[in-house]
Amino acid sequence: MNKIMNLAILMTISTLFASCGAVDFLEQRAAYYNQLEDKGYVLLKENEALKIEVAKLKTQVKSLESKNYYLDSQLETLKSSKTMPAERTIASVAPMNSANDLVKFDVYKWKADEMLAVAGKEFTAKNFEKSAQFYNTFAIQYPDSKLKDDKYLYQAAMASYESGKHYDWTLKHLDNLVANYPKSEFFLGAKLWMGLTYLKIGDEQKFFSTVEEFRLKYRNTPEWRILSPHYEKIVQKYKTN
Repeated sequence: MNKIMNLAILMTISTLFASCGAVDFLEQRAAYYNQLEDKGYVLLKENEALKIEVAKLKTQVKSLESKNYYLDSQLETLKSSKTMPAERTIASVAPMNSANDLVKFDVYKWKADEMLAVAGKEFTAKNFEKSAQFYNTFAIQYPDSKLKDDKYLYQAAMASYESGKHYDWTLKHLDNLVANYPKSEFFLGAKLWMGLTYLKIGDEQKFFSTVEEFRLKYRNTPEWRILSPHYEKIVQKYKTN
């Protein structure tokens, strides 16, 4: 009888130990899989961040390629003609009047945020003339607005440039950006587009000065990588003129 009882006790103890071992094993495996899941989530987030960064870099490359193409075409134009066509100069731009005023601020009494919303929408739609007018009128009507930051000035300059008419506005916005936002992410871009605007309106001396400034100060920048392939042609042109 005692033997039977002892055997039953031993079997019960063995079962308990076996159960405890199984529980420990399951807890360890659960912890292991949770750890893997956490690592997988971290890797997934890093992968998404890398995708976003790659998309940004692709956008920057396209922008730089377009600027490079533009500069090359303009230099070819200058090569074939020592002066730019008269219609491309600031002096030839007709002043704004009621007939071509697309803002009509006196009529609609636009609020600051409304004006910027319209300007941005028209820029995206490539209606650059209307966008440029809204940006410029905003600067006149709300000169002290906090919304008038470096991003606004850069966008306003690009709209004015792309309009094909308001190169004086382009230079005004870019001058403002360079003077007041020396640490802006748009600073060197503004410098570059000032140079391209001078080239566009036929002020070759100021364009050459811009190129020289980049050569001396900003050689390790994407902007100089745009200008540098054309540097010898630019220098040669000024040597022969």
